[in-house]
Amino acid sequence: MRQRVSFSLTLPLTLLLLLCVYESRGGSVWNTEAIAPDISSSVSPQPFLPLLAPSPLTAFTNYSIPKLSGLCTLNFSAAGNMMSVTATDCWASFAPLLADVVCCPQFDATLATLIGQSSKYSRMLALNVTHAKHCLSDVQKILEGQGANENIQKICSIEPETLTAASCPVIEVDTFESTVDSSKLLGACRKIDLVNECCDQVCQNAILDAARTIAVIGMPNSKGVNLLPEHSTRIDDCKNIVLRWLASNLDPSSANKVLRGLSNCKVNKVCPLVFPNMTNVVKCANGISNQTACCKAMDSYVSQLQQQSFITNLQALNCAASLGVKLQKANVSDNVYNLCHINLKDFSLQVGSQEYGCLLPSLPSDATYDITSGISFICDLNDNIAAPWPSSSSDHPSSCKKTTKLPAVPKATSAKSGLINEDLIFLSFFSSLLVLKMLL
Repeated sequence: MRQRVSFSLTLPLTLLLLLCVYESRGGSVWNTEAIAPDISSSVSPQPFLPLLAPSPLTAFTNYSIPKLSGLCTLNFSAAGNMMSVTATDCWASFAPLLADVVCCPQFDATLATLIGQSSKYSRMLALNVTHAKHCLSDVQKILEGQGANENIQKICSIEPETLTAASCPVIEVDTFESTVDSSKLLGACRKIDLVNECCDQVCQNAILDAARTIAVIGMPNSKGVNLLPEHSTRIDDCKNIVLRWLASNLDPSSANKVLRGLSNCKVNKVCPLVFPNMTNVVKCANGISNQTACCKAMDSYVSQLQQQSFITNLQALNCAASLGVKLQKANVSDNVYNLCHINLKDFSLQVGSQEYGCLLPSLPSDATYDITSGISFICDLNDNIAAPWPSSSSDHPSSCKKTTKLPAVPKATSAKSGLINEDLIFLSFFSSLLVLKMLL
């Protein structure tokens, strides 16, 4: 079940663009090679091949010194390395495709760390709306000057209000530390277990307790008040304050690791794909009389999912379960995943002329940039895990109680050191198409 991603432009036009840009830089599309890093995992997964966006992308990169407002007091140098990582993770062409897993979590972590680090001097864990507008604009300019997508705020749904306290009543560091058991909070979150935190929730529970503690401030009889479901927004806003306080008490690198680890727990709980209309899969309903017609319909349906974005292996597990439940509600009772050979990687964006399904690691990962090879990110292309069919319409997988073994990160292969030429050329087409789409 591997389908080619459809594009609106023809390959000859893309080839012409690729050759003109690349040859003008004195390069050759036949020589780029990606060296696989040595990544260990507690599970023994199949080898991986890194995805590359070759160096033609660099010709479209606008490296410039931005003109800032001069009205933002955030200390950008305190998170300088994080800003560079964010710019690469949200690279112009790939930001929409890596948004949910890589770009937006890193952008969120950078903003939280910037406010947290600056609170050491301002003693404030939030900005007012006016200040937030200036700062968010400056951050955007800095990132864009390093190659990030110019629409990163829209892609990640970040507004100036995101940098404020919103409905949380506490913004001063002194008030926060006099109200919350800060030593307990820091002890739980100073260093988190990236593999087990999502299930054990040691740090997450400490953050929730702290958020609840400050959320009740200002409420009548706050000492004995029980927060109701309608207070969930207030608690979420206070969680942001807690995260910024944590970022202020950790060095930027450690803060980034903790914040990315926590956001990853949220990322892997859901399926980010949008499921299109299921009209055509009725050929699989009420007992399958024609397996060929059914699988052709499923193949066509899944191909629409393959054009959306890169997802993690755990997200693919959730997507398989969600689609399975929808199919069952549409009277598809037979295991069409098994019948039509649908794997987990069939739910992610397909790459290469051989149409590999690309699953990102379930643990936090970043894209990297090299002047020679361009943008690369770790992607598991070789692991064929069958998509599990839900046992009932209410069955939904839990990453904490899963029976399917999924690698946290792909394992580096010793058999191949880079992509084969035809796949490299396809990815050149792929990256060039994305650039053209933005320009048109």
